[in-house]
Amino acid sequence: QVQLVESGGGLVQPGGSLRLSCAASGRDFSINAMGWYRQAPGKQRELVARITRGGSTNYADSVKGRFTVSGDNAKNTVYLQMDSLKPEDTAVYYCNADMTRWGRTVGRVDYWGQGTQVTVSS
Repeated sequence: QVQLVESGGGLVQPGGSLRLSCAASGRDFSINAMGWYRQAPGKQRELVARITRGGSTNYADSVKGRFTVSGDNAKNTVYLQMDSLKPEDTAVYYCNADMTRWGRTVGRVDYWGQGTQVTVSS
């Protein structure tokens, strides 16, 4: 059983900062990439930022220069540092892990966290 556990969401004023964390646990897996998606009310889920095991990153245009994604391969953890937050960043943020599995489940599999609310408001 693989689990992604997120933390770090909350309420922050415009211009403020938050840091999200997501840790993967379980057995018989190797992580190819981890990332963050978000979904605002009435909108589709969208990619925010992603990092590969080798350290390559990509970002949504709307967050470039404000958000930074990083990872700790030894801890199977991905972080999202969010600075200069805007009200339009308000959404539920979901952690995603692209994994290769072996053992009882074999192959490339996507996993999702439960989501953490980020609200930017004065």
